[in-house]
Amino acid sequence: MTNRYLVNFDSRELPQQEAEYLIIGGGIAGLFTAWAAAKSGAQITLLTKRTVAESNTDRAQGGIAAALGQHDSPALHMQDTLIAGAGLCDEDAVRILVNEGPERVKELIKMGASFDRTGEDLCFTREGCHSQHRILHAQGDATGAEILRALYQNVSSLSSVEIIENQYVVDLLVKNNVCYGALAMDQITGQFRVFRGKIVVLATGGSGRLYNYTTNPEVATADGIALAYRAGAEVMDMEFIQFHPTSLVLPDAPRFLISEAVRGEGALLRNSWGERFMAQYHGMAELAPRDIVSRAILSEMARTRANSVFLDLTHLDPDKIKERFPTITQTCSKYGVDIAREFIPVAPAAHYMMGGVKTDLWGETSIQRLFACGEASCMAVHGANRLASNSLLDGLVWGGRIVARANHVLEERLPEETEFFCQDLLTTPEEDFIDLRKEIQHIMGDKVGPLRTAQRLAQALAFFERWSYLTKHEVRDTAKMEVRNMLEVGALIAEAAMMRSESRGGHFRLDYPETSERWQKHIILKGN
Repeated sequence: MTNRYLVNFDSRELPQQEAEYLIIGGGIAGLFTAWAAAKSGAQITLLTKRTVAESNTDRAQGGIAAALGQHDSPALHMQDTLIAGAGLCDEDAVRILVNEGPERVKELIKMGASFDRTGEDLCFTREGCHSQHRILHAQGDATGAEILRALYQNVSSLSSVEIIENQYVVDLLVKNNVCYGALAMDQITGQFRVFRGKIVVLATGGSGRLYNYTTNPEVATADGIALAYRAGAEVMDMEFIQFHPTSLVLPDAPRFLISEAVRGEGALLRNSWGERFMAQYHGMAELAPRDIVSRAILSEMARTRANSVFLDLTHLDPDKIKERFPTITQTCSKYGVDIAREFIPVAPAAHYMMGGVKTDLWGETSIQRLFACGEASCMAVHGANRLASNSLLDGLVWGGRIVARANHVLEERLPEETEFFCQDLLTTPEEDFIDLRKEIQHIMGDKVGPLRTAQRLAQALAFFERWSYLTKHEVRDTAKMEVRNMLEVGALIAEAAMMRSESRGGHFRLDYPETSERWQKHIILKGN
C-alpha cells in the first residue's frame, strides 16, 4: 500500500493561504482555467513548479487543431480523432472537444494570440491522421510559446489571480474523499505552506521525464498523477504513452522535437540507406498515426542497424522551410545541420501521456472538489493514441468546462474545515536518488517503451517492487520527491501495460501484436 504523504507535517504548524480556486500548473490548461474562473468572479491562486515558461505548452511547435477552415467541420475533426484513438475514445468527449474547441480558439485570438495568416486569412497546416488542413500555427513553429505569452499576459494582469512560481506541490490534502487543498514547498526558501481551495484543479502536465529519451521539459515528472493517486483518486489508460516519431538524434543535442508539421509540409522519411520506407507500413505514409510511424522507424533502425532514420526536406523550397520552421532551423543549425541541404537524424522519444487522472466530462475526478485538465487528466478524449495537435485544444476546452461545473460546486457548503498531519514516516534513507532517477528512465525506456513484452514488463515491475520500501520514508527535497513520483507512476504504467494483453494505439506488445475486441475497454487503477 502506498503511503499517502511524502513528508511528515502538521498543517496546524504551517502558514496557510486560501482561495476559491487553487490551480496547480501554469501551462495552457492551468492558465486558461484561471482566466475562465476569473471571468466568473472567483479568487484564484495558481501555483507553478518552476516558472510559467517551463511547461510542455511552451515547447508545442506544430499547432492547435480546430475546425475553422472553409472546407472543414467538427464532424470531420471528430472522425479523424476517433480513427487515431484506435477504438478507445469516449465519443461524447470527442464531440465536446471538436464542437467547443473552435470557440475556445477564437477566445485565444481575442486575447491577443497571433496565429500565422495569409493576408486576413488564418493559415492551416496538416499533420498525421488529419484529413484536412486544420492546424493553426504561430511564428512558424512556436505556437505553444505564443499561446503561453497571450494567456500569461492576460491572466497575470488580473487582480483576482495570484500566480506563485517555484512552488513544488508535495501532496493533496484529502479527507473523507473531499479535497481541501495542497501541501507545497517553496523551492527558493524551503518553506512548507498549506494552500486551501474550495476547488482544486490539477493542471500539472506530462510524464515524459520518466523516459531516457523524451521531448518533454525537466519539469514533466508525472507529479500530478502521483499526487492524485496517493490521495485515492482513480487513474485510467496509463499504458498508453505516445512516442513522437521524430526527435533530433545528435551526440551533443537534447532530444529536440521535430514537429509533425514538417512531414505535413512534405518532408520524407528515409532510412540510413537513403530509402523512403513509410509507404510499406501504411497507406498514409509519412502522415500515418504516430504510433505506426514510430514503430516503422524502430523497425527500419533495427533492419539497417542504425541509431536513427532521417527526415528529408532537401526537395522543398529552402526559403519557405526556414520561414515556416524558424525554431527547428535554428536549433538544427546550432548542432551543425542545415535542414535545407542535409537530412535530419531522428528517432522516437516519449512525448505525451494519453492516460492520467480519470475525470468525467466536466473535468471532475473521483475525489470531490478535485478537478483535472490537460495532459495530467484522462476522460478518454484521446483514446489509445492522441491525434496530432489535439492536446492544446484539450487544455482549453476542459479548462473552460471545469469552471462551468465548479461554479455550481462552489455554491455547495464545504464540509467543516479540517487539519492534516503525518508523523509516521521514517527518515530519508541513504540512497543515491540521482542514480535512481537515471535507472528509472533506463528501465522505462528499455522495458516499458514503444515495444513491450511480458518478460520486459515483469522485469520493470520487479524493479519498482524492489524500491517500494521508499514509501515508508519521507523525502524533503524536490529532486527526491520527483523520484518518488516517478517510481509511483512508472509502476502504474508498467502494471497497466502488463494487464493489457493486446496491441492498440500507443501500447504495443510484441507477444500480443493483434488488437483484440475483448480489450476495447479501459483499465482503471485506484489509489489508497
